[in-house]
Amino acid sequence: MRKLFWYMLKEEWRLHSTMFGSLSFALFPIMVGGMAFMGSFLLPFIRRSLPPGNLSLILHSNYLLLGFMVGAFGLLGNEAMNRRFGQASLIAYAARTLPVSDREIFATFVLKDLLYYFVLWVFPFALGFLLASPFLGIPLYHPFLLSLTLTISFLSGLSLIFFLSSLYSRTHAGLFAIMCILILILAGYGIMTGDNPARLFPPLILFEDFSLLLLGECLIGIIILSAVGVLLFTPENIAASRQYRDQILPLSRLLSRFPTPALSAKDLIDLYRSGSAIGQTLFSFLIPLLVIWFFLSLTSDYLPKRNVLFLYAMTTGIIASTMYTWLTAFDSFASYACLPVSVKTVIISKIASFTVLQVIPVVFLAIICMISGQAVYLVPVIVLALSTSFFTLAVTVWLAGLSPNVLVYDVKVMVRYFFLIGLVTAVFSSIAFANPWASLSSVILAIPAWFLIRLGCKKWEIQEQPVY
Repeated sequence: MRKLFWYMLKEEWRLHSTMFGSLSFALFPIMVGGMAFMGSFLLPFIRRSLPPGNLSLILHSNYLLLGFMVGAFGLLGNEAMNRRFGQASLIAYAARTLPVSDREIFATFVLKDLLYYFVLWVFPFALGFLLASPFLGIPLYHPFLLSLTLTISFLSGLSLIFFLSSLYSRTHAGLFAIMCILILILAGYGIMTGDNPARLFPPLILFEDFSLLLLGECLIGIIILSAVGVLLFTPENIAASRQYRDQILPLSRLLSRFPTPALSAKDLIDLYRSGSAIGQTLFSFLIPLLVIWFFLSLTSDYLPKRNVLFLYAMTTGIIASTMYTWLTAFDSFASYACLPVSVKTVIISKIASFTVLQVIPVVFLAIICMISGQAVYLVPVIVLALSTSFFTLAVTVWLAGLSPNVLVYDVKVMVRYFFLIGLVTAVFSSIAFANPWASLSSVILAIPAWFLIRLGCKKWEIQEQPVY
């Protein structure tokens, strides 16, 4: 297993360095560390505006979210074992030809990915903060403790989603039963104590009051959830065989106002028949956003409830933009190469399919507005979320074309992505905080979004499409 683990690590490096160069890939964690290092010097100014504890709350919730976003291994099933990078056959597929069990290979695959994301995201951030600490007069104890608790946050999110997604691949009813029980427990706690259940997040408690006992409990919980996730994993589709009636023609007619109705219909049918539509919505959208809502609600003593809602709307828009990745993750352009279909046509079809999927964040935000008692702001909230989502989509198309799930680790791509999204978020969150109805002005983002999509289509038309 150790040799298999080492080979998988080498394979990961080879794949990414082939995609966009060894130097660019190697610079990615350095970029994260550099951002943490420079951001640390803003701490004295941040402390003047943020109440004590809120900064650590934001950091731990972000790393919990990162764990959520990368931990849905159980959803991938056979895809994780074969087509994680489009058409590339990975070592993980060796269980089909060698006397190595699927479960052993998958467990190694998960461990490799765990280390992979740790090296890319968790360790560089902690190191950047550690290097800046002597200049800020911060005791070294704090950066070491923060690196530990951020790691626990990341692993907590990853192991929980891994367990739930593996359970989902086995039994949908079992998953929903467990989620209902968890929601009832958290709601009951909130009603009985009047406190936000997010305050019970173990890594946050660990950072504020370190305890070896709590650390041990966190690690045991992570190990148990991960082990059960591996045991539940199956590379095969265990659901009963299904028959589907022809949907391409009626769906194409329904989407006839779109530029490429047939291709858009194909995308939606693929999502529906593979089960990805429900699974991705649940694990890549709803669960992360519900957790973010819990953590954002803790800032209500600092931020007005209205401002929390608009900040949440922008966050929802950014996460909703990842639906474009759902549509492109396992759909290589090589499949279209023998057809009279251009890269621009495929990109436009993905954007059209993406537009249909935006009904999910619209319904979700409408429910949030009703529950939070702020239905009066429903229109500006939805406009702000959709404007953010489509602008982020446009940036993704311009920077990554049809391969956003791969090119995201190109440091040149990520720096520009962070800069543009951060700039827009800063500007329009300030506008929304000043006057909620002024956030309707975010529709102006349609202009740069249209411009970026045009640039992206032109850019990727003249470049050879990568085949992985």
